[in-house]
Amino acid sequence: MSSETVVIEAMRPEHIESFHKALDIVSRERRYLTFLEAPPLESLREFVLGMIEGRHPQFVAVIDGEVVGWCDIRREGRPSHAHRGSLGMGIVPAHRDKGLGRRLITATLDAARTLGLHRVELDVHADNPRAIALYEKVGFVREGVARDAVKIDDRYIDAIQMAVIFG
Repeated sequence: MSSETVVIEAMRPEHIESFHKALDIVSRERRYLTFLEAPPLESLREFVLGMIEGRHPQFVAVIDGEVVGWCDIRREGRPSHAHRGSLGMGIVPAHRDKGLGRRLITATLDAARTLGLHRVELDVHADNPRAIALYEKVGFVREGVARDAVKIDDRYIDAIQMAVIFG
């Protein structure tokens, strides 16, 4: 990666197809995400465009025009929960452990704070220590465990519920 320049930028419509490929790669690992494969491209396009239109924080890591990672926060729609958002992210295998996760989540949390969100929450698979460590480094706190919350290939996985509150 030494000669590759990684740019962290807000998601734009022209990123959608490349984001779809990256999401599919990570999903098919059957380890980190709730998705086991990316949703259909048109469904993902609708989601991303809705996120852009709704001004939800959504960033991608791009190398030579290809999305290699993403982080987004979907704000809650109900008025009593509008101060909250749910975070999702992923990085394709070849670009992990190079600081991209921290850059992505920092940009996304900064945008959430600027938009006036008070709380950002997430669920992370309990067997993903790398992600848990990243979330803790940027201020997330463990709030609970949903036992056997995920089932992939006949294997149950606990989900750790985490949140950060902007003070």
